[in-house]
Amino acid sequence: MPTLYRAEVIGSLLRPTYLKEGRQQWERGRLSTRDFKRIEDRAVDEAIALQQQAGVDVVTDGEMRRTHFIAPLTDVISGVKPIPAFKRVWKRPHEPNEPAVQTEIQVQYAVVDRIRRLRTLTSEEFTYARSHAHKPLKVTLPSPLMMTLRWSPQYSRDAYPDPFELFADAAEIVRQEAQELAALGCEYIQIDAPELGMLCDPDRRRQDFADAGIDPGRLLSDGIELLNSVAAVPGVTFGLHLCRSNNRGYYVGEGGYEAVARQVFGRARNIALMLLEYDDWRSGSFEPLREMPQDRGVVLGLISTKRKELESAESVVARIEEAARYYPREQLALSTQCGFGTVWEGNPISEAIELAKLSLVAEIAHQVWPQGATSI
Repeated sequence: MPTLYRAEVIGSLLRPTYLKEGRQQWERGRLSTRDFKRIEDRAVDEAIALQQQAGVDVVTDGEMRRTHFIAPLTDVISGVKPIPAFKRVWKRPHEPNEPAVQTEIQVQYAVVDRIRRLRTLTSEEFTYARSHAHKPLKVTLPSPLMMTLRWSPQYSRDAYPDPFELFADAAEIVRQEAQELAALGCEYIQIDAPELGMLCDPDRRRQDFADAGIDPGRLLSDGIELLNSVAAVPGVTFGLHLCRSNNRGYYVGEGGYEAVARQVFGRARNIALMLLEYDDWRSGSFEPLREMPQDRGVVLGLISTKRKELESAESVVARIEEAARYYPREQLALSTQCGFGTVWEGNPISEAIELAKLSLVAEIAHQVWPQGATSI
């Protein structure tokens, strides 16, 4: 039976300065690969120790070996090339009655040829972390549908006239990673799918998908079937993380899960756990949880990795109880709403706040569910 861990993490942690500097030196040819790997190892050791100190029930390697959470579908495959930059508007978290602080972040890569995996990234992550973690370990993989952000009508059509052909090739790459992880003993894999969270926002559905030649409705039908194909690996519990994007403390999408709940929650039959962003008004109400099949675990992302202010335990407990009106309390768990370092630069908070947020997750989860992890 799949295990639901009450005090969860999402994946990435803040990269330490020495790791960023080491990668820069390695990329410039001023540091050997062997020496850079030792730097990565140190960063992973510290990431695992931080999570264990915080008291969460499951850990990751902090994605310290990645440039970005999507790295297994960009850094180690062929067919993705730099292109003339275009920009996407991102927003800072704000109250619903306040104007958003906005910035433009460049997007500079597109698929220009048939993609092919050059090497595995996650096998190295798992095998090293497995030998150092004293708690259950999970690995994160990007959703193959994240290639929506790498398919360009201008640059990609020669290789992939139909973007769903690209998504199918990406799904095969992610499935290979999952199969190899399972062979190494990995029992918990999280698929990160911010593109599904972005579909909650009507503006994003139009601008990022429909206007780019990608049918949003097909993402919720054919796309979910591709996710099911990835999550068909025996012996592995799969979780699906939905958010509205996370880049240096900015986000892209707004809107509740009503727009996708029936299709995502109902169609994703091979997904045992849903990890849902719910840290503020952008995610809407808990009512869409009524659409969740009764055999799932739901991890509520109630603690922000974007805001430096520490949430009160009382308010988080109250929100858990509110969610329990729509889905069984014993099938709920708690996490932060997203990772702390989904991109190399990380969110604008300190490592001390990162530790405090994870410790708060553990404190509240163990208060609400003193019996600990459970089978679902």
